[in-house]
Amino acid sequence: MQRARAVVACVVLCWTAACAGSGQYIWFPQLPPETTLANSEYVIGVGDIVSIRVLGREEMTLRERVRADGRVSLLLIGDVEAKGKRPSALKAELEGRLKDYIVSPSVVVNIDETEPTTVLLLGEVAKPGTYALEQDPRLSHALSLGGGLTDYASRSGIFVVRSEPKPMRIRFTFDSVRRNIGGAGDFQLHRGDLVEVE
Repeated sequence: MQRARAVVACVVLCWTAACAGSGQYIWFPQLPPETTLANSEYVIGVGDIVSIRVLGREEMTLRERVRADGRVSLLLIGDVEAKGKRPSALKAELEGRLKDYIVSPSVVVNIDETEPTTVLLLGEVAKPGTYALEQDPRLSHALSLGGGLTDYASRSGIFVVRSEPKPMRIRFTFDSVRRNIGGAGDFQLHRGDLVEVE
């Protein structure tokens, strides 16, 4: 009898711990403006092909695939971290590093080819799995590809877990995504994002 009570107590304790909360997150409406649709400049990822041109220095022009370590190599300055940066941020960094070698360098960064935006859908969706969002990287599109929410899904527990450029966990309600309240349904997913539905 005492063993049965211990097992029941253990199960209740584990269930309580599992349901205790959703961890740290930020609600979608509280996001800083640079994270939302208004600033949806592309974030460079592994496998993308970037063109870098230093104006007036054609010998430094390159077209290179971002390596698995997230870097590209440029004459004079060597390896530069490209993964997780926006083209404008990479441009500014390159210009800053080239100032030691060139007077007033002017750099142009273009993304020639991109890898498809791939996200992972987990939890209470009809078809969990990995999905390539080739033409439409919106949160509402990803949820529809996953077959929508199950009957057991929390209507206020949709999370986008993002690791780059800054790690964050963003919380949405189903109603805000479905009705696109404040642009929630149009929220742009990035390569490597995890969409989790409780």
